[in-house]
Amino acid sequence: MPKERPLWRGPAFRLCLLSAALFLCLQLGMRRSWCPEEKPRAPAAVVAAAGRALPPARGTEQHPGAAVAASKRRVTYVRSGRRGSATPGCCPLQRPDGRRRKTLRWHIELQPWASPTPSLNYEALRFLKYISTSQISCEHTNVNSLRGYSETSKRPWSICLDEKFSLIHRIKSKQCRLYSLGLGNDDNQFEISMANSGCEVHRFDPSIKSAHIQEGRHLWYHRLSIDWRDPNPAIAAHKLHSNTKKLGTILNEFGHQKIDVLKADVESAEWKILENLILEDVVEQIGQLVFEVHIHWPGFEVSGNDSTVVRYWYSLLRELELKDFRLFHTYKDLSKPQLFLKKEAFNASSCYTLSWVNTRWK
Repeated sequence: MPKERPLWRGPAFRLCLLSAALFLCLQLGMRRSWCPEEKPRAPAAVVAAAGRALPPARGTEQHPGAAVAASKRRVTYVRSGRRGSATPGCCPLQRPDGRRRKTLRWHIELQPWASPTPSLNYEALRFLKYISTSQISCEHTNVNSLRGYSETSKRPWSICLDEKFSLIHRIKSKQCRLYSLGLGNDDNQFEISMANSGCEVHRFDPSIKSAHIQEGRHLWYHRLSIDWRDPNPAIAAHKLHSNTKKLGTILNEFGHQKIDVLKADVESAEWKILENLILEDVVEQIGQLVFEVHIHWPGFEVSGNDSTVVRYWYSLLRELELKDFRLFHTYKDLSKPQLFLKKEAFNASSCYTLSWVNTRWK
């Protein structure tokens, strides 16, 4: 009689064990598919450099569909920026007038020396010839032709009123604006005549007692001094009766975009003020310049030997020419001392009144 086999060696038992193992494998596979292993996170610096968002913290994972949608939104934003949307993400913001903000300049470009070696004689002759020669003709420069002009001004503040330039048209349409920079000067007939002609006139003088004074409909006085730099706020807080600001700062505070005429008689501060207007491109917002320049000494904060100073003066005026300003009137004041850098030389006066017109002004 044959011996009976144990139960665990039977085919039915083996089939049960095989089925159990297969079921266990299927369970492990399903768990791996639904709960994938979390990948190690990349360092934050690497992720930022690659331009990708940081992964969510543990326990805040998003649905795969949300990640795909976010990726699509990012692609759409970049594409819309390339197509020239209002605020593209790839391009810098522009000025309200549509022009790109220019690179900030820290100094003007000095012109080459007038001679192979620095020489005061050559520099002075070049400079004096430049300020004594008109670059463009202007037939109508007499402010007496303006309506409301009551008496002759003590100084020849000449503006160009030719039809080919816009100032006369803006005066007739009552849309002109004049800024006058001074230091306690009582000669204000030029400003009064412009105001009586309908121009909006702002006279800046730190010597007046009140912060702002209005005379008539179009003339304002402001207790402000125009400078080539804004003051230190800590120092300015202690000054109760005066204030000093750059012209660009004043324009922003007053909300003015353009000045038709800028008149300046600032007693040797004109060179540094003019340099600031050029470096910050404020001069491009001005239609005509009427400056009294003083050459009996270098001027405030203008340093160097005599030949270097004259080269600097000349370079400033050439910068104006590069900005499309043309000298149309020059006046040599013979009533002032005949000095050039503290010397009686070159038959020069210590004071000249120069008038430029911006030929691109509209």
